[in-house]
Amino acid sequence: MNEDTPRDPDAELDTAVQDAPAVAEEGAAPARRTAVVAEDESLIRMDIVETLTEAGFDVVAAVGDGVSAVEKVRELRPDIVVMDVKMPQADGVTAAEEIGEENLAPVVMLTAFSQSELVERARDAGAMAYVVKPFTAADLLPAIEIAISRYAQIVGLENEIQDLGERFETRKRVDRAKGLLQANMGLAEPEAFRWIQKTSMDRRLTMREVADAVVDQLGGSGKE
Repeated sequence: MNEDTPRDPDAELDTAVQDAPAVAEEGAAPARRTAVVAEDESLIRMDIVETLTEAGFDVVAAVGDGVSAVEKVRELRPDIVVMDVKMPQADGVTAAEEIGEENLAPVVMLTAFSQSELVERARDAGAMAYVVKPFTAADLLPAIEIAISRYAQIVGLENEIQDLGERFETRKRVDRAKGLLQANMGLAEPEAFRWIQKTSMDRRLTMREVADAVVDQLGGSGKE
């Protein structure tokens, strides 16, 4: 494209939207991802470590209190933190707040049925997903993947946009575009986001421009 020619995101996305399934298939997860586990009950902590190890994670630290959890996450910068809500010294919500404020890693919170108020606090603290005890690997592992995916999306948008108002508006538009790609192209949420991100880089457009173009083509005007 000639640099003097104005960009038309809608025109540039015409063929790209058609290629969405093929692009989504290109992504490959890292061979080994790292995890920190924080759970004060030793048997549960051991079970979580075993589950994560069998799923291909390297558990780089397993601790029993919130203070140690924050210290290890700050030191090791893992790909995921699995943390109980109720722990000594600092509870999981307090620890999740510190981890979130420093943007260190995604957090999956473990909670009991009776702790609905703490679940709300955990969400406000920035936890990306939560799992209710008692849980199985089939409950925990999907929540971990959701948390990692959501965290990557948030980091990607924050890296692109510094202004808080613009960041919030872009996140809304990207979420709408993801939903349209999921509905029209049969993509999962992480695949839809990767497609938007890759198209943004390949075509030298912002993710907001890509999202608006997707919404214009698949769901009406993206301008509010």
